[in-house]
Amino acid sequence: MDRERLPFSIEDWLAGVTHRLDLCVFAVQYSGYLEYSDRPFESTAHFKHPQMMKLGTDVTLPGLEVGLLTMKSGEFSRFLFLPKYAYGDMGCPPLIPPSATLLYEVHLLDFLDSAEVDAFFALSPEQQNSAPLSAVLSVVNTERCFGNHCFNQKRYEDAKDRYKKAVTLLRNREPVDEEERHSIAATKLPVLLNLSLTLLRLGRPQKALQYGQKALEIDPENTKALFRCAQACLEMTYYEKAQDYLVMAQAKRPFDSDINNLLKKLAVSYKDSVDKEKEMCSKMFACFSTTSKN
Repeated sequence: MDRERLPFSIEDWLAGVTHRLDLCVFAVQYSGYLEYSDRPFESTAHFKHPQMMKLGTDVTLPGLEVGLLTMKSGEFSRFLFLPKYAYGDMGCPPLIPPSATLLYEVHLLDFLDSAEVDAFFALSPEQQNSAPLSAVLSVVNTERCFGNHCFNQKRYEDAKDRYKKAVTLLRNREPVDEEERHSIAATKLPVLLNLSLTLLRLGRPQKALQYGQKALEIDPENTKALFRCAQACLEMTYYEKAQDYLVMAQAKRPFDSDINNLLKKLAVSYKDSVDKEKEMCSKMFACFSTTSKN
């Protein structure tokens, strides 16, 4: 990083942000080059999904930590790091020679501030329960955002863990009045729906059905919840239950392509099941008839 371009001392900047380094999570792609080199010595560009990296834990290069904290979401930047803010006088043989100046190309795709979440989970259960509801809901929404990010990267186990964490927080919270009850339910509903879908992706339809039904307890007419339950039932070959859920969903959204396509899939699956059952019965009777003649 070129010191002369900065209107402040980098030491002062580092001192000002050090307390945040373990509280920030970034979705980032980057490549590191030796100065004047065209070939990167490290790169995340080949990863299918961008990494979620926590400063001070996953990102430990001083210059890169500071550089990320100067960027906005979606920004692409190049940073030139002097040895002091890279690998120092020793370097990191064999890739990084001593006293090497490094060029980093960085694309900050997204940023999630986990400070509030980390601080909340550091509290005792008693302190968490006595925290203002607004703080709890904020933590839950952040966990849901983390879960969504993991889901979009097809990291379904991680997404499931995030969503379940959010659901547990809400389940442990006792509302003091009807307004709080409504706020908790409204926040819990999308998390339950996301969790149900994630469990379907993980091949756990029974659990997916349970969370879909929990969503219906909050909003019995929610079409997404009805659809999730239908998907789970179809996976478990509960054809009649799947049809019941889909008919209710279709009554509310008659032109929804997802609902109508799943109804078609249900009809095909049910027909295949009946045909296989008929074929099996036919073979059994044929075998019985042959045995009787003998």
